[in-house]
Amino acid sequence: MSRSAHAGKPLHGLVTAAFGRHYEVITDSGCLQGYPRGKKSVFACGDEVDIAPRGDGQGAIEHLHPRRNLLWRSDAFREKLIAANLSQVVIVVATEPAFSDLLVSRCVCAAESQDLKALIVLNKADLAERLPAARESLAMFTALGYRVVELSALDGADALGAYLQGERSILVGQSGMGKSTLTNALIPEANAATREISTALDTGKHTTTFARLYPLPGDGWLIDSPGLQAFGLAHLDPDHLAECFVEFRPYLGQCRFRDCRHDAEPGCALRGALAAGVIHPRRFEHYRAIRTEIAEAKRLNPGW
Repeated sequence: MSRSAHAGKPLHGLVTAAFGRHYEVITDSGCLQGYPRGKKSVFACGDEVDIAPRGDGQGAIEHLHPRRNLLWRSDAFREKLIAANLSQVVIVVATEPAFSDLLVSRCVCAAESQDLKALIVLNKADLAERLPAARESLAMFTALGYRVVELSALDGADALGAYLQGERSILVGQSGMGKSTLTNALIPEANAATREISTALDTGKHTTTFARLYPLPGDGWLIDSPGLQAFGLAHLDPDHLAECFVEFRPYLGQCRFRDCRHDAEPGCALRGALAAGVIHPRRFEHYRAIRTEIAEAKRLNPGW
């Protein structure tokens, strides 16, 4: 039978997995393996699309519905779509292996840039000897009002369940933090792959290689995403970046000079707040590191 004989009327669907140029799309008529019509793959997990069945369980994605938001990362030359139409970003860290507080700030900025709620999960909280150091690393975020949930994914994942009900959430974080273990505990049928931590490298082995969306019991859904070692924000404007640091907001526009870069200019309101102890020095370091990275990306690729 010819390919055209299999063609059907476009169906409304939800992208539930994204791998390369192929996508898993759930429709009211079942699951289809979707592919884009053009050369560019512009879809993300969580996207709502129209897909035209083409037989053999496949379909052509013909239309992307307007997004409420888009979580993505970028450097000077590449961008990676992570997920769309979210309500919450769940940043997973653990008492071991060691996590980067700068990466947490990056994830929080990405959430703030899209007006998404940010929730931090401290996994492996049963490792009592490592818990105080992990709490200390997160103290600057709790002081800003970001919620932190302490749990052990192996036997206490239910503590997270209440925060996910009715939400469209994504788990993000470094490899080895326990995102897939959390997913398996909350959604047993997920069967997400888990692997032991590489203690020699003090880092996790990549187990999830693509984002996948799982419906939650009741309402909402959860996306498990690949482990991150970097979260570039080259697509952010430097002024927007400052807005993404919630503690900066009361001081923005209060500097003596309108084009203040918050470096060594006299009358800088941000540096005044830093000197007064209102802004955490580590968070200010994070801001400067990300801002420098954005400036370098724009220098290398003026198209940003």
